[in-house]
Amino acid sequence: MKYIYLFLILVFLTSPLLVWSQSGSIRGVVKTSDGNPAEFVNIAIEGTAKGDIADKNGKFEIRNVAPGNYILVASFIGLENTQRSVEVKADEVTTIDFILKESSQQLEEVIISGRAVLNKEDNYVAKMPLRKMENPQVYNSVSSEILKQQAVTSYDDAFRNIPGVFRTWESTGRDGDGASYFALRGLEGQPALVNGLPGITNGNLDPANVEEIQVMKGPSATLFGANATSYTSYGGVINTITKKPYFTSGGEIGYNVGSFGLNRVTADINAPLSQQNKVALRINAAYHSEGSFQNAGFKKSFFLAPTLAYEVNDRLKFLVVTEILQEERAVAPVFFHSNREEPLTFKTIDELSLNPELSFTNNDLSIRNPRTNLQAQMVYKLSDQWSSQTVLSRGSAKSDGYYTYIWADAEGDNNFSQSFTYTKETRTTTDIQQNFNGDFTIGSMRNRLLVGLDYFEQEAVNNGLGYVYARTVTPQGISPYTGEQLGSDSISRPYIDALLATTSVNNSKLQNKTYGAYISNVLNITPAITLMAGVRADYYDSEAEDYDQFALSPKFGLVYQPILDRVSVFANYQNSFNNVAPMTVADEDGSNPRLKNFDPEQANQWEAGVKTNLLKDRLFATVSYYDIRIKNKVIGDAGNFYNYVQGGKVESKGFELDVTANLFTGLSVIAGYSHNETKNMAGFGTDFYSEAGRAPGGQGPQDQVNLWATYKVSSGSLQNAGFGFGGNYASEYRVIDNSITGVFDLPSYIVLNASVFYSPEKFRIAVNVNNVLDEEYYIGYWSVNPQKPRNFVISMAYKF
Repeated sequence: MKYIYLFLILVFLTSPLLVWSQSGSIRGVVKTSDGNPAEFVNIAIEGTAKGDIADKNGKFEIRNVAPGNYILVASFIGLENTQRSVEVKADEVTTIDFILKESSQQLEEVIISGRAVLNKEDNYVAKMPLRKMENPQVYNSVSSEILKQQAVTSYDDAFRNIPGVFRTWESTGRDGDGASYFALRGLEGQPALVNGLPGITNGNLDPANVEEIQVMKGPSATLFGANATSYTSYGGVINTITKKPYFTSGGEIGYNVGSFGLNRVTADINAPLSQQNKVALRINAAYHSEGSFQNAGFKKSFFLAPTLAYEVNDRLKFLVVTEILQEERAVAPVFFHSNREEPLTFKTIDELSLNPELSFTNNDLSIRNPRTNLQAQMVYKLSDQWSSQTVLSRGSAKSDGYYTYIWADAEGDNNFSQSFTYTKETRTTTDIQQNFNGDFTIGSMRNRLLVGLDYFEQEAVNNGLGYVYARTVTPQGISPYTGEQLGSDSISRPYIDALLATTSVNNSKLQNKTYGAYISNVLNITPAITLMAGVRADYYDSEAEDYDQFALSPKFGLVYQPILDRVSVFANYQNSFNNVAPMTVADEDGSNPRLKNFDPEQANQWEAGVKTNLLKDRLFATVSYYDIRIKNKVIGDAGNFYNYVQGGKVESKGFELDVTANLFTGLSVIAGYSHNETKNMAGFGTDFYSEAGRAPGGQGPQDQVNLWATYKVSSGSLQNAGFGFGGNYASEYRVIDNSITGVFDLPSYIVLNASVFYSPEKFRIAVNVNNVLDEEYYIGYWSVNPQKPRNFVISMAYKF
């Protein structure tokens, strides 16, 4: 039955390749009255569901239009609609342009702050052009405009605008998984995609080159594989979309200054390099320097991102994206307050009495996390129905410096040991993809077909040192032996170096390769009913550990729009997997040691919900319920201490609400609510990580609320002035849940943020205050990590 099932999927996916009917297309450019490109203008064929949205160059294209006469409508919220008659002929391209009555400045004024076209077409989530209303997958995004409104200088802070996402700890910089951790739908994850391609980091990401941050909800291996998502999550995939060049001169210079020694200079410069609008270069750069709210800690970084676009002709385009980040930091250690084997001494934050102003580190004990990311893309339009995309991605992430963590000693003595290591790892990835996209009709049914091949290679060279015990501390930073306050001199660099000199160098090299093939089709059975189906075949080969695995990853989705482009009812089934390395096992008496192979770990999600686009594109909302089941987790064997079995199961279920509203000119609101329940369904006895009926850890709070509202005055003496207000609520969060250790809950919190700004055409000045009420709050992943108290950012920018 499994093979029959797979055969039926492949028949559905490949049948559109056999035949398609003749059709034509409409292409053109939208400009303002002063001759500048008009972005985000909606172009639609009256009386149909077909349309497009003008890009940064004002270009649009509507493909697979049946021959006939139509009315083409150009519309944008706050503007008067413009109509043009058009005749479409079979196998021909009809060119028609629009010139709006408004100038570029007037158009800018009616663009509501933070509005990124609520039902815009997206090319990344489904790896094909697809609008939100017709995509059965849920995804949320944060635009660069929102980052400016909130004066976001840390990439991590962008996620406070996305429901169902919670940061569990900051970047540690350590090798392998040094990026920040997030709970996405209750399951651990890290940022791993840039423009839909692998983009690893062991440190932080800089927001200077961010056009949009997307979180694709649910398991997503069908299109993105397990390599890009192995450090992400079964609960979602984080994709960073970078800024692209455009064919007019422009840019922005910015400066941020704020609490804890924040100084940040940014530059965004765009220039066409040819008079024929064929070549354009955009350079984004940032210098960042910042201290800490604690008694030690700092961050210094320099970021440079040149991007080159070359449009050879209407059929052939090239894009080269480069990101270079140099970063050095002194990182506060993760405070693990349990040894995970004995009953907890501290049951609450108050009982733990951790001093949030202590960093437990020294500024001399820094770590460097340089990162480079190179992407090259070639898009060739084979015909009006078919296009080819060839992409190459090359990434490098390093860890070079000191990493430390704090770990509970024997429970009951109220003491904690601090250990150090010197990590030195270089991880490089290469990804090559070849995608073919088709957009054609069979009879009256539209097909959008994706066929892709994916080759991924990863190498990690580790020359780091081992771990050493350095000192014992209390949560108040007191030496339990002398009763005195411990300063940074107790972990001076010479002292730590002397300890590390007794350890050996870890000379290891990890190499693996993955060969993937995938196919996905979106079929419009009627204009109101859309069916999506896809499947991926993935072969993983680990050279260092000498094992290979094969996995299939299917995906289905159904969309019904009872009111076209206004109400969408959807359901999806999504899958992800993770390759599991062999483990050494033995008989019950410890004899006969051997390697045991395992099947890939699997995660499956069912989800259903509703998307709405109401009040003439002024209100977009999504509500959904999901259920994610993870199986084949490797756990201990209850009958044999020396054996491991694939019996672990985890369930994550909940619902999410996301709202973006632009109810009247000048006002924009983004809001969300999420509820999640994550627990082990099957595990190994009272094991700390897999005990059945308990939270696995890192799942985040069960309930979260996010809100951000901005109002900009559009007329009168206060024109171009405005304010923003919002914040986040997180319910009580169980970071430890075990029958032996007991439970530990981080308290709930409400953090409020506010801003005031003045933003005429050429410059912007704003004052943002974060954590206005100076709330003391914590995040964690089996840990307790204090967060920033009240702080401010003054931002200034000049646009040209």
